[in-house]
Amino acid sequence: MNKHLLETHIQIQPLPPRSHTFHFPTQLQTLQSRKSFTTKKSSFCLSLCNNKTNSFFFSHVSVVRSSVTWGVNEVEEDKQLVVKKAYPFLEIEPKWQRYWEENRTFRTPDEIDTSKPKFYVLDMFPYPSGAGLHVGHPLGYTATDILARFKRMQGYNVLHPMGWDAFGLPAEQYAIQTGTHPNITTFRNINRFRSQLKSLGFSYDWDREFSTIEPEYYKWTQWIFLQLLKRGLAYQAEVPVNWCPALGTVLANEEVIDGVSERGGHPVIRKPMRQWMLKITAYADRLLEDLDDLDWPESVKDMQRNWIGRSDGAEMEFYVLDSDGQERNIKITVFTTRPDTIFGATYLVVAPEHTLLPSLVSMAQSKYVEEYIDLASRKSDLERTELQKEKTGVFSGCYARNPANGEAIPIWVADYVLGSYGTGAIMAVPAHDTRDYEFALKYDIPIRWVVTPEDESLTDSRSAFPGQGLIINSSNSMLGLDINGLSSKEAASKVIEWADKTGNGKKKVNYKLRDWLFARQRYWGEPIPVIFLDETGETIPLPETELPLTLPELDDFTPTGTGEPPLSKAASWVKTMDPSSGKPATRETSTMPQWAGSCWYYLRFMDPSNSKELVDKEKERYWSPVDVYVGGAEHAVLHLLYSRFWHKVLYDIGVVSTKEPFQCVINQGIILGEVQYMAFRDSDGNFISADSADMLGEANQERIPEEKVVKSGDSFVLKDNPKIRLVARAHKMSKSRGNVVNPDDVVSEYGADSLRLYEMFMGPLRDSKTWNTSGIEGVHRFLGRTWRLIAGSPSPDGTFRDGTVAIDEEPTLEQLRSLHKCIAKVTEEIEGTRFNTGISAMMEFINAAYKWDKHPRSIFEAFVLLLSPYAPHMAEELWLRLGHSTSVAYEPFPKADPAYLKDSTIVLPVQINGKTRGTIQVEEACTEEDAFKLASKDEKLSKYLAGKSIKKRIYVPGKILNVILDRENIKVGAR
Repeated sequence: MNKHLLETHIQIQPLPPRSHTFHFPTQLQTLQSRKSFTTKKSSFCLSLCNNKTNSFFFSHVSVVRSSVTWGVNEVEEDKQLVVKKAYPFLEIEPKWQRYWEENRTFRTPDEIDTSKPKFYVLDMFPYPSGAGLHVGHPLGYTATDILARFKRMQGYNVLHPMGWDAFGLPAEQYAIQTGTHPNITTFRNINRFRSQLKSLGFSYDWDREFSTIEPEYYKWTQWIFLQLLKRGLAYQAEVPVNWCPALGTVLANEEVIDGVSERGGHPVIRKPMRQWMLKITAYADRLLEDLDDLDWPESVKDMQRNWIGRSDGAEMEFYVLDSDGQERNIKITVFTTRPDTIFGATYLVVAPEHTLLPSLVSMAQSKYVEEYIDLASRKSDLERTELQKEKTGVFSGCYARNPANGEAIPIWVADYVLGSYGTGAIMAVPAHDTRDYEFALKYDIPIRWVVTPEDESLTDSRSAFPGQGLIINSSNSMLGLDINGLSSKEAASKVIEWADKTGNGKKKVNYKLRDWLFARQRYWGEPIPVIFLDETGETIPLPETELPLTLPELDDFTPTGTGEPPLSKAASWVKTMDPSSGKPATRETSTMPQWAGSCWYYLRFMDPSNSKELVDKEKERYWSPVDVYVGGAEHAVLHLLYSRFWHKVLYDIGVVSTKEPFQCVINQGIILGEVQYMAFRDSDGNFISADSADMLGEANQERIPEEKVVKSGDSFVLKDNPKIRLVARAHKMSKSRGNVVNPDDVVSEYGADSLRLYEMFMGPLRDSKTWNTSGIEGVHRFLGRTWRLIAGSPSPDGTFRDGTVAIDEEPTLEQLRSLHKCIAKVTEEIEGTRFNTGISAMMEFINAAYKWDKHPRSIFEAFVLLLSPYAPHMAEELWLRLGHSTSVAYEPFPKADPAYLKDSTIVLPVQINGKTRGTIQVEEACTEEDAFKLASKDEKLSKYLAGKSIKKRIYVPGKILNVILDRENIKVGAR
């Protein structure tokens, strides 16, 4: 392209009220549909108009973006570049946020009219981190706020609270690093989070706000623990735990990755330790069965089913043999879901932490077994059970007898078996289990086929057959068991019956679910309300009248390094007296895990100031369950499962009236950081295509600015060298990647309503999406167009007059149809949480409204009500300008009139001299004159009719319009 300068006709904005023209030189190569250029004084944006004069509109802006997403098809008379401050949001938004706070607009009173329907919508408890919010956080918060505002306007009593899950390891680690007490940093973080949430206009009832670190709150967390203890659902046990010496605490399995702590990357080992446990396994069946009645994503319900992992099978007994092949007085109990394959068991596997292992290992193998146990102790349960990982193990040097056929089979130690699942031992049937098959091949262990598939094409000796079929090679007359020829199901039943009669086993139901490890060796958590008598060690629960047991102030809350929790340093707090007997006692120094406070907070929001009971029964009966609960999919298992467990316990003791806490759960998608473009250089520093980089294996990466990138087909390439293909990726927002977008910056530049609208407009709520800052300009422009349509165009100085351009006239049929179609669509999409398509409907309405000559007040009022759940600040201001003195928050949400939803328009073919030249859209009852006027205005048809003499018109209503031109016109056209 030539790089010479071109004189281009420019029109200076703002338009209206007047236009100025001058000639501005710019380089031809920069003329695209939207471009930026800079002078010494200012930055400008250009927008190419579709006209023959190459005329451009432009406006002064403070920041220029390289691209923009056009979300609206603007009409020609309004096709102008919208500056970032397209409407006075900097004045509007703080004004209405102050109004809402001063008037407590969204407060839900303690005493309400319970004859009205209720709607309890809740966000998953946020943890107030030091980093504050990024733009990914408001996605779910905006969705729940739209629902809350919508339901208020529909006449519901709405409970929409916010609080803070404030105990936890991150705050303690930061406190250790900086020497600042976690209480100080936590409240500072809470204040920042609260300020950010308020700046986005969320309609939370802040009167109900609390945090889990407040003694008035965790008093009831401790009370729940005491109820669990009374019912035998809380107990102490010696269990292998993930111990991190550097952090000085026990970690959950999901906090350990590749043998190191997720936070800090510190080494983690498996270490037996006496811990508090909660018997969640006692509720396994109920947790499983009650999932069916919940309106949750099927993926979440499946994750919970898999986590609970109910398995029906049998426990079988294998006697350990001595060196002479005689049975010792030791037997290994295994759990199997396939007792029909017992004749195919060619070895046993015990977990590295199995309690019998020390008595099984031979002298010759003891060194190797000890080394293997040490290696296994550095892996989390998740790593050990990963199906794709290579199987490892070591021979114990010992054998056991298969009870079905009397054969001596080797006992191996392998980490793919967990001591906490089943009995910690399995019978390995390599022919019919993929893991066992891989292990047997690796260690040259016999493989015996005992099940043949009914479909012979599935038979393959090179892989395991885990399915069911007909039993073969499975008979021993001496031991009284013959299952040959039976189906797998029939054989399983016969084996269990035989085992039960002979004392070799029994029927058994097993669960993957394990009891909840409920103690952490750290300071920043709820104290566990028990003491231990010094004389006997007896566990004594604190009387409920002693609650809350408050956390003592500590100057030194660093880990002890011995396994003793930091609370052990509070000597005067630890040493106490039993309130009942007066005997000396010692307090429990472990604290509760972070999950504890978030297990039941939804109940406290119903009655946050109650000092006499956890929640008032009448209030709980009215508000339970939570109608909509929104949060990330990362909480699909643990938080939701633990909450359900506690809720069921509270149901059993009469505290709550429902079996489940959350009727509907929605997982919002993740907002990824902006797309990053990476190029590769070879060892000589030259750019190489991504394909070549893959082949070379090693190449230096370099991030390329977006303005130097173009799209070529399905790939991205360097603009200056299209042969160089780039890698384009979007990552989860994190400080380490430098791709975090602060919502404060977006709000200051575009306004909170624009941020809210953009996050909903990016795509379906449940899908993951990529942030694009330039994309927010599209919805900002829509809000600007909405503002100007209703409030009018700005004055020359950029200010807007009071009031609106609305007129007090009855709307036309066309206007009513357009409005009510919008009402129907927006209502339907909010109820279906399809917020993006609801916004699209409002954009279509605004496009249509710009074509009207007059704008009745009643139309504007209804549209402002539709807009208010999405863009509440603008809606409040426009509502005020339309002549109302009260907040829009409790105005009735518009209802669509079915009479205006019927599509009474038809497509009418138009002929010129008998030849179809186009179509027009008309009302069914359209007259000939009106049809002809529409045809004359049609862009395509007008060229045949403009200036022509009409001989006659033939009009068949609803069928056709045929315009016969005068013959002279035809001759002229021919010449």
